[in-house]
Amino acid sequence: MRAFVTVVEEGSLSAAARRLHMSQSALSQTVQTLERQLGVQLLLRSHTGARPTDAGKVLLQEVRELIGHHDRIMAAVSGLPAATGSLRIGVPLELPADLLPTVLTELSTVHQDLRVEVRHSSSVVQLAALQAGELDVALVRDRPADPRFDAVLAVEESMGVILATARSEEIAEAAGVRLHRLAGLAWIGFARSDTPAWYDQVAATLRGHGVAVADQPADEDRPVTPEVKLAAVGTGRAFAFASPGWARPLPEGMVWHPLIGDPIVRRTWAVWSATSRQRELAALISALDVTMR
Repeated sequence: MRAFVTVVEEGSLSAAARRLHMSQSALSQTVQTLERQLGVQLLLRSHTGARPTDAGKVLLQEVRELIGHHDRIMAAVSGLPAATGSLRIGVPLELPADLLPTVLTELSTVHQDLRVEVRHSSSVVQLAALQAGELDVALVRDRPADPRFDAVLAVEESMGVILATARSEEIAEAAGVRLHRLAGLAWIGFARSDTPAWYDQVAATLRGHGVAVADQPADEDRPVTPEVKLAAVGTGRAFAFASPGWARPLPEGMVWHPLIGDPIVRRTWAVWSATSRQRELAALISALDVTMR
């Protein structure tokens, strides 16, 4: 209903889609769904834009009253006088490219004027910022046990391995690579200080399959850039993990394979303050929860 009101106010699907931060096709499907539910045509579409039908004009008046009533109910029940209008989100490296756009598109349909600030940082830094009130929600690899935080699983990714093509030809099978076949190669991972629990989990799994993991000297415990990761793999003496949806194209001479049996699964958690009552945050968490299901 909010999407329908926005189309009428903007006078076209394209302008409304820009205001809602969603694709025009998704917005058109939303309006068409509403039309099917009501059994009437609500918009007259043409090359010059879109305008409401007679039925659409009736609905427009009723919907505006309904939305206003809804917002007043939510404010009364939550105890919040109004929406904050902003959301500060912490994001780790290598988050699936379609996760946030999909969730924020759904969120912007309800909270049209929502301002979103995205900050890229490690899990440890994000949790510290969350505790300090500098973030509203953190997307992290380690689920905190701290009772001051609530959390929901945002995404699971079965990790694959990046290898030099020549090395791949030696150890890969048709179905992928078995983890123990990586023995003798160096793991180009990430700084343990970024996500200690996730690092220890990966390291323990590798060692359990006979793959040596060198201890990180304190002065080398720093972020590993994709360029450094790929350069090391290109030598043929190292490997790196990556999800199937890793956005960066691989250089010539490298190949990605799934790991047979999915021995390493990376989980990203949405974490927020247990005392938060922010409506936009609740809507974001709900959208992430639906995405996982």
